[in-house]
Amino acid sequence: MKKIALAAAFAGAASTAMAGSYAKDDVVMEPVVVVEEAAASSSSAGLLIPLLLVAIIAAAAAD
Repeated sequence: MKKIALAAAFAGAASTAMAGSYAKDDVVMEPVVVVEEAAASSSSAGLLIPLLLVAIIAAAAAD
């Protein structure tokens, strides 16, 4: 029983001793800049699908 208690005491002391570090933090990471290029699109590109949808509905309603 004494050996188990002694082993537990050593394990507890070893884990707290390794928890922190006195080393100086010299690691400096610079932020990464992400540049997204805008896709070249015309102003009518956003209107094409709704206009096609209206034309299809109008053609279906005409029948």
